[in-house]
Amino acid sequence: MSENKMGTMPVGRLLLSMSLPMIVSMLVQALYNIVDSIFVAQLSEEALTAVSLAFPAQMLTISVCTGTGVGMNAFLSRSLGEKKFRIANMTAGNGLFLAGASYVVFVLIGVFLARPFFEYQTDIPAILEDGIVYLRICMIASFGIVFQVVFERLLQSTGRAALSMAVQLSGALINIVLDPILIFGLLGCPAMGVAGAATATVIGQICAGALAFYLNMKYNREITLSQKFLKPDMRIISRIYAVGIPSIIMASVGSVMIFGLNKILIQYSATATAVLGVYFKLQSFAFMPVFGLNNGMVPILSYNYGARNPQRMKSTINYGTVYAVGIMLAAFAIFQIFTPQLFGFFNASESMLAIGVPALRKISLSFLFAGFCVCTISVCQALGHGFMSLSVSFVRQIVVLLPSAYALSLFGGLHAIWWAFAIAEVVSVVQCFLFLRWIFDHDIKKLTAAV
Repeated sequence: MSENKMGTMPVGRLLLSMSLPMIVSMLVQALYNIVDSIFVAQLSEEALTAVSLAFPAQMLTISVCTGTGVGMNAFLSRSLGEKKFRIANMTAGNGLFLAGASYVVFVLIGVFLARPFFEYQTDIPAILEDGIVYLRICMIASFGIVFQVVFERLLQSTGRAALSMAVQLSGALINIVLDPILIFGLLGCPAMGVAGAATATVIGQICAGALAFYLNMKYNREITLSQKFLKPDMRIISRIYAVGIPSIIMASVGSVMIFGLNKILIQYSATATAVLGVYFKLQSFAFMPVFGLNNGMVPILSYNYGARNPQRMKSTINYGTVYAVGIMLAAFAIFQIFTPQLFGFFNASESMLAIGVPALRKISLSFLFAGFCVCTISVCQALGHGFMSLSVSFVRQIVVLLPSAYALSLFGGLHAIWWAFAIAEVVSVVQCFLFLRWIFDHDIKKLTAAV
C-alpha cells in the first residue's frame, strides 16, 4: 500500500489541501444557518426568538455527533499511521454503532423533553409553540446529521477532505433551496412557517448522510465498512471516547452557556435573546473556517504522532496557528465596521439594532484571541489529551463567561453583559499557552529524542 500523503506531502500544502475543502463546506454550512434565520426572521421576531431558544438543544445533538467523530477520527488516523489496518476498520465500525445508539437518545429527547425545555425558558405562547414544533422535527429526524457526521469523519481520517466537502455542500444547498419553499409555501407547497425551516434542515441532512455513505463505499479504500466490524468492542469504544467524551462535553458546555445566557437576557426582553441568536449565526462565518483548519490539523497531527515524525507535527501547529489568527483578525474587522449591515439581513427593528450593534462590537473583541485557542484545542484532541481540551472550553464558558455575564448584568445592565465574551477569551489564551507548552515538553520532545 502506498504511503499516505499525511506522512509525505509538504506540511503547508498538506494542511491547506486538507483544510480548504472543509473551510469551503463549513462556510456554506454557516451560510445556510444564516439563511435559515433570515427567512424565519421575515415571519416575525417571535419566530426568530423561538429558533434561537432551540439552538442550545441543536448544539447538544451536533456536539455528541462531532465529539464521537473526533474521537473516532483521531484513533483511526493514528492506527493508519501505525499500519494497524484491522484496528482502523474496527474503529470505523464502532463509530457507526455509537452513532446509531446516539440517535435513539435524540428521538427520546425530542418526544419527551422538547416542551419542558421551552416552558422553562419562556411563557410567551407564540415563541413556545413554534419552538416546540421546530425542535421536535430536528430531533426526531436527526438520523441524517448523525450518520452524515460519522461518514464525513471517515473520509477526513483518510485524507479525502474534498469528498467530505461535497457532502456538506450537498446538504447545505438542499436546505437553502427548500427553506423559502417550505417556510412561505412556494411552488404549490403549503406554507409551514417555522416547521418548514426545520423540515428543510432535516431533509438536507438526510440527503447529505446518504451521499456520505455512498462516497465511503465507493472511494474510501483504506477503510473496510463491514457488518463484522459493527460489533461493539469496549476497548475500541473506550479509545474513541477517551477523546470523544471530553470533546462532547467541551461542545456541550456551549449549549449550557447559551442556555444560561438566554435565561439572563430574556429577563430584559425577547429582543435581547434574538440578538444573541443572530450573533451565533453570524459568528459561525468567523469560526467555521477555523474549525475547518481544526478538522485538517487533527488527522495530520495524529498520523504523524503515530508515525513518530515530530518535525511535521511542529510545522502543522505553526501553520495552523498563523492561518487561524489571520482568519479571526479579518472577522474582527468585518464585525467592527459592518455591524448595522449585518443586522440588516435579519429584518432588524430599531430596538434590535440599538441592542445588537454595540453587542456585536464588544463580543467580537474576543476574536483577537480565539484563533490561537482553537488551534491549541486541535493539538490536545489529536494527541489524546481530551481533558485539556475539555477544561479550556469548560473554564471559558462555564467558570468565567456565564458568571461574568450574570455579574455584569447586575452591576452594568444589558449593555455590559457582552463584555463577558472578551473576559473569558483572555483567560483561555493563558490556559492554552500553558497546555501547549506542556505538550511540547512531554509529548513532542520525547519523539524528537527517540528520533
